[in-house]
Amino acid sequence: MRYCKKCVMPDTRPGLVLDSEGICQACKVAEKKKGIDWDSRYSELQNLCDKFRGKNGNYYDCIVTVSGGKDSHFQAYVIKERMEMNPLLVNVSNFSWTKAGLHNFNNLSDAFGCDTISLHLNRKLARKMMRKAFEKLGSPMWCWDRAVYVFPIRMAINMKIPLVVYGENVSYEYGGFQKEETYSAKDQIDNDVVKPIDWDFWLDEEITMKDLNTFIYPGKEEIEKAGIEPIYLSYFFPWDGYRNYEVARKYGFKSLGDEWKREGYVEDYDQIDAIGYLVHPWLKYYKYGHARVTDVCCYWIRTGRISRDEAIKLVKEHDHKLDPKALKDFLEFTGYTEEEFWDIAERFRNKEIWEKVEGKWKLKTLLK
Repeated sequence: MRYCKKCVMPDTRPGLVLDSEGICQACKVAEKKKGIDWDSRYSELQNLCDKFRGKNGNYYDCIVTVSGGKDSHFQAYVIKERMEMNPLLVNVSNFSWTKAGLHNFNNLSDAFGCDTISLHLNRKLARKMMRKAFEKLGSPMWCWDRAVYVFPIRMAINMKIPLVVYGENVSYEYGGFQKEETYSAKDQIDNDVVKPIDWDFWLDEEITMKDLNTFIYPGKEEIEKAGIEPIYLSYFFPWDGYRNYEVARKYGFKSLGDEWKREGYVEDYDQIDAIGYLVHPWLKYYKYGHARVTDVCCYWIRTGRISRDEAIKLVKEHDHKLDPKALKDFLEFTGYTEEEFWDIAERFRNKEIWEKVEGKWKLKTLLK
C-alpha cells in the first residue's frame, strides 16, 4: 500500500496508479488543468447548448441529473441561468433524507424554476438487493448507485430529450480506470464505480428479471438510435466542490449545520442528502484502507485549500470513524442487528493491507 506524495490517496483505490515519482493520476490531472484554456472550453459548452436549445420547440432542451446537493445546484445554475436552457431535473430518491437534503432538493426547483422527475425505488426490492449485495459483495448500495446511472438515460430515451448533463467525470477527476479526458459521458457506465454483475446473481425465488428493469442500462445501439448525447460538465469547468458549494449557497443551498455533526467527516456540505447511505462509502475503509475524509482531503489539497501535512492529521483523526446515526439508519432499513452488521463487514477486511497487533486491527502501511 503506497500513498501519493502530493495528496493522501493510497494506490488501493480501484484504478488509481502512482507514477515513478509516486504521484497519482488525479493529482497530475489537477496540475494539467492549470494549463487549460477554460474560456475556450466555456465557448465549447455554449456551442453545444446552442445545438440543443429549442431543438424540441417549447419542450425540454436537456436533462440535468441531480441529487439535490451542492454540485446539483451548480449544474442547474450553469445550464438554466448561464446557458439559458430549459432543463428537466432527473433524480433517484434516497431511502431516507436529512432535513437539509430535503430542503436542498426542493430548493433546486424553487431557485431555478425547473421541473423535476424522481424515481422512488421499490423499497421492498431494494432492501433485498441491499442485503444480498452487502453480504456477498460488501457493496450494499449497488442498486441505488446503478439506478442513478440508468434512470436519466432511460428517461432521455423515453422522453426524447437528447442532451443529458452530468457533473464530474469521477474516474478521470479522482483517479480510476478511465484515464482519457472527454466531455462525452457515453462510457460512464463502464467507469467501475458500479461494478458489472451478472443478472443471475440477483435472481432467486423472490427476485425475477421483471423486478430488475430499473437497473438495466440501455444498449449502445438504443442510445445511438435515440441520438442521446450525455456530457460531463467537469470538462468545461475546473471542477471544485467547494466552489460549487459557494455558488449553491447563493441560491439557497443549506449545509447540515447543527442538524447533524457527522463522525468520519470534516465538512458539513458534501454528501448531506442521505443518512444510512453513508455506510456504503465508509466500507471502503476495510476494503481499501481509506474512507470519505481521505477523498475530501485530496480534493482540498488539489485545489490549494489545505497542505498535505494538514490532511494527514485530519485523515488520522477522522477517517476510520463510522457515524452512529448513519449506521442506525442503515440497520433500521435493512433489518440487521449491529452485531450482524459488524460480522458481515469484517468479511471484507482486506488482509493484504490490514494486520492484527495486540488484538487490534491496524493498517500495515501508515500514512506519513
